[in-house]
Amino acid sequence: MKVKFFMLTMTALVAMAGEAKAASASMMVEELVPNASNIEQVLLENDLLNADSRVIVNEKKESAVEDCFRDTCAVYIDVNRTTQRATLRVNGQLIFDKSGSLKNGELRATTGMPGHATPSFDRHPESPLRAYTKYSSSKYPGGDWVGPDKKAYGNMPFVVFIRGGYGVHGTTGGDGWGNIGKLGTVPLSHGCVRIHPVNARAFNDAVTANGANNTWIYVHD
Repeated sequence: MKVKFFMLTMTALVAMAGEAKAASASMMVEELVPNASNIEQVLLENDLLNADSRVIVNEKKESAVEDCFRDTCAVYIDVNRTTQRATLRVNGQLIFDKSGSLKNGELRATTGMPGHATPSFDRHPESPLRAYTKYSSSKYPGGDWVGPDKKAYGNMPFVVFIRGGYGVHGTTGGDGWGNIGKLGTVPLSHGCVRIHPVNARAFNDAVTANGANNTWIYVHD
């Protein structure tokens, strides 16, 4: 009986420790500096990297996925800074705007304002992959997106970082108001690519499922 009691106690302690670590990591996400030189080490130490999204087959961290380019990748997002539109393809299929259909499967997007221009990108996202469902910027705080499930997802919901602090993510507000209401109008972001959170979730889910090496992000004029 004493042995059984001891085992139950240890199980409870392990569970409590796990909950405490998860809570600590969740709090820390909001304070991360995405372009810090030690970002990957910090993420690894706090279990914030999604191991399932890293396709590693040996000690050299070589990908198990053969390299791809643009629409030959399983996940391909094309962002046009001139038109403030994007298109998303997953396994060759066009993903239509989940927040209200636009012609040709286009998604409303917002890129960087003058002084915070979104760079041209034609590449895989960084690997190890940095993709989160909930994320808040400490450099540009303010706002939060609350989903249909009544949960808060921060001011950069469903972000997939491309390189350093630049990423593709959902934005705040609601349909017709706030930053969501301004999507597809003029460049307004601090350098990231903003899309509707429901579209960002579709992109985030696809990238997480397929990995950085089978995802391509093309940002251009």
